Amino acid sequence: MTETTAQRSLVVKTTSGTDRPEAANQALTVAAAAAAAGVHVSLWLTGEAAWFGVPGRADELALEHAAPAAELLEAVLATGTVTVCSQCAARRDIGPDDVLDGVRVAGAPVFVEESLRPGAQALVY
Repeated sequence: MTETTAQRSLVVKTTSGTDRPEAANQALTVAAAAAAAGVHVSLWLTGEAAWFGVPGRADELALEHAAPAAELLEAVLATGTVTVCSQCAARRDIGPDDVLDGVRVAGAPVFVEESLRPGAQALVY
């Protein structure tokens, strides 16, 4: 990891869930790869991806030739942050007590704050 990489952060937002498995897995893969490289990662689960914040739901994403979504999510949680969008959670009756340990529920102001920090790069899938 270079000094520049250590100072950078990556914010990954995905709106895709099991409805778009390739896009969902791509977002999780990029977030997990960045986390493994030592980059601070903030993964945002929005839209149908909000379900991945609920225990057991990432296991429902099955994609041939891809790492299991649950393992990718665990890799991000090990060193970064995972957030379920508060509006998306409310629309799906997902409460703060319904999500995996380490997953938070937060809204757009937090996403904007993280995305605009110096050294941050935001990607949306």
